[in-house]
Amino acid sequence: MSDNPTPEQVRKHEKNTFIFLAVFLAPILSVIIVGGFGFMIWISQMIFGPPTS
Repeated sequence: MSDNPTPEQVRKHEKNTFIFLAVFLAPILSVIIVGGFGFMIWISQMIFGPPTS
């Protein structure tokens, strides 16, 4: 017995993976990265003061 998936199963799995990455993972990671960077800037300004010109 072989567990090789059919091309239709592979295509469906790839489509579901793409939808998960494009609709869920990419936006969530973007919010985490941008929010983390903003939080890092905010904390550094609390410690070192605001940037001066």
